[in-house]
Amino acid sequence: MKVLGIVCSPRRGGNTEVMVRTALEKAQQRGAETELISLAGKTISPCDACFSCEKTGKCHIKDDMQYIYHKLLEADGVIFGTPVYFWNVTAQAKALIDRTYSLYEKSGLRNKAAGVVVTEQRSGSANAIATFNGFFAIQKMIMVGWADGISGDEGYANKEAVRKDKKGMGRAEALGEKMVAYLKTGKTVSL
Repeated sequence: MKVLGIVCSPRRGGNTEVMVRTALEKAQQRGAETELISLAGKTISPCDACFSCEKTGKCHIKDDMQYIYHKLLEADGVIFGTPVYFWNVTAQAKALIDRTYSLYEKSGLRNKAAGVVVTEQRSGSANAIATFNGFFAIQKMIMVGWADGISGDEGYANKEAVRKDKKGMGRAEALGEKMVAYLKTGKTVSL
């Protein structure tokens, strides 16, 4: 069983990555093979609405998304992470979501377990979670849980400020556990 973490932050090693790594560590402790991909420094162009993927099943844009498609398809579960930007997901997260349209026709993500981690300075996680929940619904993925963490006023300056949010870090751990529990039983659980 393989759980993939995708950090949709433009910063490496920041609060979002801290929380996604925490979820993956807990999933690994429960028996999952894990891998983390950071979108920081990667080129993911926006969808250009050419619709060629409806005919070919593949996106014609050649960029770092080609590697990510492969990783998404081989994973049993995926934990996405995004910081809140203007009360929603980052541009990197939205580009990734839009580019998965090429997987829709072939049902490439259908029934994969999915979760999301959102970090925020003070507010906005509900919109970001809703964006991912809509993505999961359209792709017919199974939402097993979410975690949000507050980095507070120092969040942008201190890349690990979210560690002070014990509830948020606990939710990240629980998400990793829920992911593995679902993959083992086919049932969502409350922790």
